[in-house]
Order: sequence, then structure tokens, then C-alpha cells
Amino acid sequence: MGFRCGIVGLPNVGKSTLFNALTSAVQADTGNYPFCTVEPNVGRVPVPDRALAAVARVAGSKQTVPTVLDVLDIAGLVRGASQGEGLGNKFLAQIREVEAILHVVRCFEDDQISHVEGPVDPLRDIELIETELMLADLESLERQLDGVVKRARGNDKEAKAMQPLIEHALESLRDGKPVRALTFNSDEQSLMRMLHLLTAKPVLYVCNVDEDSADKGNALSEAVAKRAGEEGAEAVVISAAIEAEIAGLSDAEEKSAFLEDLGLETAGLERVIHAGHDLLGLIRFLTAGPKEARAWTIKKGDNARDAAGGIHTDMARGFICAETISFDDFITCDGESGAKAAGKMRQEGADYTMQEADVVLFRFNV
Repeated sequence: MGFRCGIVGLPNVGKSTLFNALTSAVQADTGNYPFCTVEPNVGRVPVPDRALAAVARVAGSKQTVPTVLDVLDIAGLVRGASQGEGLGNKFLAQIREVEAILHVVRCFEDDQISHVEGPVDPLRDIELIETELMLADLESLERQLDGVVKRARGNDKEAKAMQPLIEHALESLRDGKPVRALTFNSDEQSLMRMLHLLTAKPVLYVCNVDEDSADKGNALSEAVAKRAGEEGAEAVVISAAIEAEIAGLSDAEEKSAFLEDLGLETAGLERVIHAGHDLLGLIRFLTAGPKEARAWTIKKGDNARDAAGGIHTDMARGFICAETISFDDFITCDGESGAKAAGKMRQEGADYTMQEADVVLFRFNV
């Protein structure tokens, strides 16, 4: 299990450049004009995982299999997209298909690259995109409400539960607040997911800065980070131009030296991917053996039986126990045998709550 996210933003903010860097291939056209991406490009990106590499090294695994990130590069939205301007309706529909939004915001000045709204102003750009998404949700909910009210009058149980949620969401949108700002219990969240609302999706702001600002950001990215903090969202600073250069380097040592020369500890894409995992409340656990070491993505809070079922349904059905070693203990004790001898291997039951980077062997019988 990975997760599916959509890269959105105004034209000419660096979306396709970011997508190309993520997928390490020039699969999306880039150009200094709107709508250069006419169909959404889809890429499956392996998640950089230093823990997995370390576990594989200790376990002597012949190969590693990381978890993945599915990315959709969605063409630039423009003012009036909710009313069909540009290619709005088509691309708003594509945003509904993703689990999270990577909102690329232009935080650099460049006279050679035009901006559809004039001067560079990331907060204005965020407001513009957010407004279009809220207007689209308003129209969708108002259209759905009539049918829900009729069904509720006929004593439809689901409709009776759904009606107050729709009304609550409409009130929030009319006040200029996205649906993700509201709080729902688990049952309400299940109902809300059925509405496929754009502003209910979690958002990660990706601040695309100039190369000189890639390490610490700039005043524009700081403004975005402040806004993100106020709304409980996350923001990551990258330079899409630098990421494109890194993606063109095939040798790991060459990439590392390039980052070191720029004063960067990690590539921006790595930060984007890990922030995306955090955004969706995902963690991963690891399995390791002579043939392969593999990372598996699960929801934070999933138990051992859930995790086993993610590998194979038979593992969940015939679950006996999960032989579990923390990542630190696995490395410190030089692998499974050493951890077992040191008393660091635990036999956990089906209800055990999985922890980040647990190294696990599931015992089962069917």
C-alpha cells in the first residue's frame, strides 16, 4: 500500500518540473505557457528509505523493495476553474481521485517565467486555488443536498445521518473555510468520504524557491509556512530546478556530493515524500530475509493482524503472533539472531499497535 496524491497549483509554478524530478524521467511536458499538461501524468515513485537500506544491509538481503507513492501531475488551475474556465471542470474531477493534495506554490522571482496573475504572491495564489476548490464543493454539496433531504424524509437512515453533515459543511464553505478544518468522528468521516469533497483532502504546501534559497527558504516561503501553521497544514521548501538536476544524476555518491556542495542534508523530494506520509497518517513496518527486505505502508494505529493482512489475507486469517524487533534494536544487535539472544525480540498478539519501522516476522497457520 502506498498513497495517491495530486500535484496542483497555478500554471508556471513548477508542477511538471517537480513531477519529472519525482519520477526521475521527463514524462511531463514543461513549457512557459498554461495547460502544457493536457492529460494528467501518473508516476509511481519509490519512497527513499534509509531504515530499509540499513535493515537490508544487516540482514544480508539481496534486494530491497520500498513502499511507493503514486503521483498525478494535474494541469494548472486558473481563476474561474469552478465555472469551467480553462480546463477547470476536467481537472477538478481529477483532484477528486486523489487522497492528498501537493499544492505547489511559486516562491521565486524570474523575469523569464511569466505568472498568470502578475506579480509573484504565494498567499494570493493559495487563496485563488482554495477559492476555486471551495466553490466547486459548494456547488457539489448544494446539488447533493436536495436528494439527501428527500431520502431523509423517507426515513432513509444513511440520508438522515448525512443531512446535518452536508449542512455543516455548507455553512463552513460559505464562511470561507475548507471542509478539512471541521472535526468529525470516525462514523461521520466515513460518510463524508462518500461526498468526494475537494477541500476535505489534506494539503501539503510545496514552496518552490530559487536555487540560492533551497536550504533555508526565503521570505515568500516563510509566509506560506506561517499560513500552513495557522490552518494545521504542513509546508516543505524545495527548489524544483535543483531536484531536476539531482534526478539527472545516476550515481548515488554523485548525488550526495551535489547535495553537500549546496549545503543540503537530503533532497527536497525526500522531504516531500515523508511529509506526505505524515500528512495521511501513514507509517511503515519492515520485513527482512536473505532474499529481500521490504517496506510496507499501513495507517498509524493499525494492529498486527491488520499489518499481516496487508501482506496476505491468509496471514491475517491464520494469525498466531508477530515476532517484533524495533528498528534500533535490530541494527544495534546486528540482526534477528542477535536481537533474539539479547531478549529484544517480542512476541506480540493480534491487537498489538504497530510502531514506525518495526521489523516483523508474522507467524500464522491456515
